[in-house]
Amino acid sequence: MSRSYRGKRFGRSAAVWAVAALVALAVIVTVTALNASRPAEPSVPAGNLKPAGGSGDVSGSAAPVQEPAASEPQTREDEPLPPAYDFSQPAPEREAVDNSYFDDAAFVGDSRTDGFMIYSGIGTGKNLTSNGLSIFKLGEKKALTIDGEKYTLLEALAMERYGKVYLSLGVNELGYQNDKGFYASYCAAIDEIRRLQPQAVIYIQGLIPLNEERIMASSGNQYLTNEHLRVYNGLMRQAAEEKQVVFLDLYSEFVDENNELPAEASRDGVHLGKEYCQQWLAYLKTHTVEFDALYPDGPPPVEEAPQTTTADGSEQG
Repeated sequence: MSRSYRGKRFGRSAAVWAVAALVALAVIVTVTALNASRPAEPSVPAGNLKPAGGSGDVSGSAAPVQEPAASEPQTREDEPLPPAYDFSQPAPEREAVDNSYFDDAAFVGDSRTDGFMIYSGIGTGKNLTSNGLSIFKLGEKKALTIDGEKYTLLEALAMERYGKVYLSLGVNELGYQNDKGFYASYCAAIDEIRRLQPQAVIYIQGLIPLNEERIMASSGNQYLTNEHLRVYNGLMRQAAEEKQVVFLDLYSEFVDENNELPAEASRDGVHLGKEYCQQWLAYLKTHTVEFDALYPDGPPPVEEAPQTTTADGSEQG
């Protein structure tokens, strides 16, 4: 073979190799670009890998990935709301609380409530009582002395924050023939208590019956009758429903077969002895209601300046 022919053959071979190299380079660039455009697959620990055609653990040591079945609900259905509290009925009986429930309670009342605080064994709660106090005088009588200063019951109530307020007034008002004023004053008192203690459960305690024979023997007060007391209890229950607070039916707890307070419960027919004060406490402990159960959407609005009514029926601001 001549030298010139070998040179031409070598030149053609070099050209072929050059073309092949360029083609290979183009293929590599194309494949690399395609791979770069694919979305990255999530990395899965080896122990959670599953065979492509079925279930099981490739490694043989870790549990397979649990995927929710198509038929399983992904969200829970909302639970039904509890029934709304029925303010037209007295508080229902429930499991008893202990005395610590009353740690943040204020007891607003007259001498009956004062006796309860002394003899029931409650041992806690704020005693905001005054002998002879009536619903008509709740916001004007300077009945309490604190650090040498005199305050009304409502002024004293505003000095601390309470979670419960127990209101028990009505016996001293039995001598007034002003049922309309009694009702209006109770509604105004509830409004004012709610304004002062917006996060408190307000309990209206129905009046405990009287023993009229004992009353006549001790004081002779003929105006203290169970007939009128029952009228007041009906008005208090109506006020509790209107203002959406809790009514406590203490009358039914203490009344006997003669529709009055048992004679042995009281020396004067009005104020309870120790055993019956303890019974009163036992009733309160089994008739409690939580604030959120009463007002799931917040308490009802209250007037900023409620009207009160005096014993003679005239209104005052």
